Amino acid sequence: MLTNNQLSQDELLGRIGRLQKRLQQEGVSGCIVTQNVDLYYFTGTMQTGYLVIPSEGMPRMFVRRSFIRAREEAAVPVEPMGSFRDLGKRIAELLPLKPLSVALEFDVMPVQLYNRLQGILPHVEWKDGSSWIRETRMIKSAYELSRIREAARITDEAFEAALAQLHPGMTELELIARIEYDMRRQGHAGVMRMRGYNQEVITGMVGAGEAAAVPTYFDGPAGGLGLSPAAPQSVSRRQIREHEPILIDIGCCIDGYVIDQTRTVVIGTLPDDLQRAYETAEAILRRTEEQLRPGTVCEQLYMSSLQQAHASGLSDHYMGFGADQVKFLGHGIGLEVDELPVLAKGFSYPLQTGMVIAIEPKFTFPGLGVVGIENSYAITDEGFEKLTISREGVIRL
Repeated sequence: MLTNNQLSQDELLGRIGRLQKRLQQEGVSGCIVTQNVDLYYFTGTMQTGYLVIPSEGMPRMFVRRSFIRAREEAAVPVEPMGSFRDLGKRIAELLPLKPLSVALEFDVMPVQLYNRLQGILPHVEWKDGSSWIRETRMIKSAYELSRIREAARITDEAFEAALAQLHPGMTELELIARIEYDMRRQGHAGVMRMRGYNQEVITGMVGAGEAAAVPTYFDGPAGGLGLSPAAPQSVSRRQIREHEPILIDIGCCIDGYVIDQTRTVVIGTLPDDLQRAYETAEAILRRTEEQLRPGTVCEQLYMSSLQQAHASGLSDHYMGFGADQVKFLGHGIGLEVDELPVLAKGFSYPLQTGMVIAIEPKFTFPGLGVVGIENSYAITDEGFEKLTISREGVIRL
C-alpha cells in the first residue's frame, strides 16, 4: 500500500520512549491509548484501536479498523483486536510491575469506554495519564516544526490572495471560503483538531465589525455570529463594510500539524479608539516576545499582559468582554489547537526548547468589533523563532 508522509520509526519510538520514562518515574505498569490524535502521535497511524504502551519493552496496538492500513503505517507491532472479552488478558500479558496500574487519557476518554475497560481488567488500578501524554507531546521535534512552518507558509499565501479579493459588500462567508479554497489546494486537511470537550474550530474565526464581537461557547476572545445557532461561531453572511475592523484569525493543518495566526484588516481606516487598542495588543505581544526564552514561567507572561492591559485602561475589553472574557494569553499548538502549555494563571510550566505557542492579545468591543494580533512561536535555546510570517500592523486596504 502507498502511504503519504509517513513518520520515521526512530521519531515514533523516541516519543514512546519519553512516555515510558515518565511511566517508570510514576511507578505505573503501562498506558492504554485510544484517542485518535494520540494514537497517531505514538504510532504513525490513526486507525481505531488500543495502543498498549508498557513501562518498558515494545508496545503493541490492537486494531479494530482498519488492521490492513494500520499494519502498513504503524511503527509498532499490530494485531487484529478480535473479541473485546479476550482483550483484557492480552493487555495484561504485555504489562510488567504487578499488581497492575494503568494510565488512561481521562481528559478525553468516554465514561462508557472506561467502564468497559474496567470490566475486562477488574484488578487494575487506573491512573490519569492525560497530563503525561500531553507533556510528552508538548516538546516538538524538527519534523513537527517543519510541518508547522509549512502550514504557516500556506496560510500566508492564502491570506494575501484573499486580501487581493476583499471588497466592501463581500460577506464573511465568502472571505473564509476564499481562504479555505487556497489552503485546500495546497494541502490543508480541512480540519483543525481540538482536545477540549465540545470545542470545535472551523479553520478559524473571521468576523467583521460587531459580528466578530458576538460572544459564543468557543473558548477564545472572539466568537463570531456564525451561520446559525447550529454553527454559532466564526463567519456569518454579514456583508463587510468600510472603516470597521475585520478580524482574520485562521489556521491551516498540514500533515496533521496546525499553525494559528490573527491579523486585523480594515477597508479604509479604523476609528481612533480601535486603532489605539490594536497598538496596545501589539505592545503586549512585543513585551511578551522579550520574555520568550527557556526558563520563563508561563503564568508570568499572562500576568504581565494583564498589567499592560490595565495600564492602558483597556482591562474591561482584554481577551473578550464582561463575563465572556477568557483567562489566557496563549496556548500550545501542534496536532491540536489547544495543546500545552497554556499562558494563564496557575500554569507554572517553565518554557522549554521545543515548545510551540500561539500568543494572541486581543481587545473586544461589543457593537464595534475585535482587534488584535496572534503569532505562533517555537521556543529555542536562544529565545524564540517566530513561525507565522504574515505581515503585521493594521492592514489597510
